[in-house]
Amino acid sequence: MKWLIGIVINAVIFIAIAGYFESFYLSSFGAALGASFLLSILNILVRPILIILTLPVTLVTLGLFLFVINAITLLLTDSLMGSSFEIEGFGMALLTTVLMSLVNIILQNTILKKE
Repeated sequence: MKWLIGIVINAVIFIAIAGYFESFYLSSFGAALGASFLLSILNILVRPILIILTLPVTLVTLGLFLFVINAITLLLTDSLMGSSFEIEGFGMALLTTVLMSLVNIILQNTILKKE
């Protein structure tokens, strides 16, 4: 259930980012849900491989390179989704991952906290 809530939250974040930035295009809420679902699948399958391959760089940058890995998986999502989900450039993908991380941290510490 928590996984589905995360997919919906990421879809809402995608819609909010698409509303604020012209270089982030989203055709509909369904496309946002599809992109969020695809991103979660890529995070399960591809992200661990990228983390292992770039472990020395990640250690040197004290973990900040993980944002670059997240941006790469977001660009993979963009290429697999087609024209319904478009991100223009690596900078926009990196900004999107930073914003998604911040919103997810805030939501997990305030709303989704179960203690």
